[in-house]
This record gives sequence, structure tokens and C-alpha cells, in this order.
Amino acid sequence: MKRYIVILRGINVSGKNKLPMVDLRDMLNELGFQNVQTYIQSGNIILDSKDTKEIVCQKIKEAIAAKFGYDIPVLARTPEEWESTLENYPFSQENEKIVAFTFLDKVTKESVIEVTGINEDEYKIVDDVVYLYCPSSFGKTKLTNSVIEKKLKITATTRNLKTTLKLLELATS
Repeated sequence: MKRYIVILRGINVSGKNKLPMVDLRDMLNELGFQNVQTYIQSGNIILDSKDTKEIVCQKIKEAIAAKFGYDIPVLARTPEEWESTLENYPFSQENEKIVAFTFLDKVTKESVIEVTGINEDEYKIVDDVVYLYCPSSFGKTKLTNSVIEKKLKITATTRNLKTTLKLLELATS
């Protein structure tokens, strides 16, 4: 069995794509995943599976579509990959409220995206992650998940530092 951190994009956001975590956990258990845990209401999952990351994502995506009718992007990382992402954060992590990670569904060769008006906000693209440092606040930044997806032509989902740290803690405890 391999442990995975699985993140869903667009679940329970602004009243859209409502998916109660109890129902999600039940569905994941029915799919045969082991040690299923969820964290908060935004599609953060820890689970064990004998399958590869790609198969885990495919099974979850298909099951959500069949059971709930949502076409939701699903991404997965191992705890080791997750930890490496945290360790490689290139900016200050002193103020956790302005630190985030945009996880991409595949490695990108791009290192720069054209986004105007980002002011003092910063980003760095490394492989399958966009590291974000947004002193302007996430409510005001132009470096949104949608913009990153559009510019990179890739599927992405973003988590703040607190959630990213908690998911690693859950996956390694």
C-alpha cells in the first residue's frame, strides 16, 4: 500500500459543487481505498492504495462524476513529494497568510507567465508546482488559480501554507 495526499479542485466553493466530506469518505471506502481521512470541506484527502497516483486520480474523478455529477480535477502526491514541495518553497514563510502552493496536474516547462498588476506578489514555477508569495493578500492577488491554469494551459489547485502543512502532518502520522 502507498499513501497519497489527494486534492480536489472546486469542491464546496461559494456554494458550488457541494460534496459533504462524509459522503466523499464513504465513496472512497467503497472504492477500496484504505485509511481514508478528509481535512476541512475543500476536498483534501489522505488515503492508502495499491494503485498508482494516476489510477487513484482516475478512479476518484470517475466516481465523483458518476455519484455526484461533478467533473472535478483530482491531483495526488506522495507524502515525500508533498514534503519536498514544502522544503523547496523559495520565499519567506514567516507570514503563513500570504504563502500558498498551486499544485499542477503535470510538469510544465514554463518558468514565467505574463500577469499584469501583481504588484509585490511573487511566484516561482518549478516542475509541477507554482510557489506563491502574496503580500497583497489572496483576496486581492492577480495570481489566482484560474489565471495560472489559463496561462499554463494546465489543471491546477491551490492550497495555503496552513492546509499544506496539516495535510503533510496527517499523511505522516
